Amino acid sequence: MSIPVIGITLDSEDPGGYSNMPWYALRQNYADVVVAGGGLPLALPHEPDHVEDYVKKLDGLVVTGGAFDVDPSMFGATTRHDTVVTKDRRTLFEKNITEAMLAANKPVLGICGGQQLLHVILGGTLIQHIPDEVDNPLAHEQPNPRTEAGHTVKVTPGTLLHRIVGTDILAVNSAHHQAAKDISENIIVNALAEDGVIEGIEDSRYRFCLGVQWHPEYLISNGDRQIIDAFVNASAA
Repeated sequence: MSIPVIGITLDSEDPGGYSNMPWYALRQNYADVVVAGGGLPLALPHEPDHVEDYVKKLDGLVVTGGAFDVDPSMFGATTRHDTVVTKDRRTLFEKNITEAMLAANKPVLGICGGQQLLHVILGGTLIQHIPDEVDNPLAHEQPNPRTEAGHTVKVTPGTLLHRIVGTDILAVNSAHHQAAKDISENIIVNALAEDGVIEGIEDSRYRFCLGVQWHPEYLISNGDRQIIDAFVNASAA
């Protein structure tokens, strides 16, 4: 059996810091966990005109997170919270390649901001700033290191996620100020935080379409490892 090629979306930064030219970035652990799971990671520069070329070469797609937000206009919002920061070319590319991978019925895993984009693509809306819309919210931007748990989530029985992790409660890290809000008829909520914030989604119309609000690439639980492995195995099928 050939090694599945897993596309991983890159972050993008303006000049400054690492380089005086625009540059791409990716935390190494995104690639590390794919390799450990039996996949071959392929970093994806933001080239919207080459989405179909990428899709032909990819067996699976990881849509990564980052310190930016989905443009509220994408889910029909008429206002924009002061905290919202967008990266328009990145989002356009990630939207197009996610839609194309789903159309080809190839596995997609959305992580943190990638889960939020997947939620919008599937017809959902977003909370633009959790502290303004959720009563007594947890610290979803946890103060402790991302290598540690920030809170737990309740996993919904009967879902793909539950079949993967095999547990009702999962400890997760947390690094987000936005979250999934309204759902469409195709979205299945598979995990909730104690404050009611949606922490995971899936769509059973596809072979493997899963989004998680936390960062399983840190492997803080056995469930994280199982999520990555299940995704890579689905991509190899």
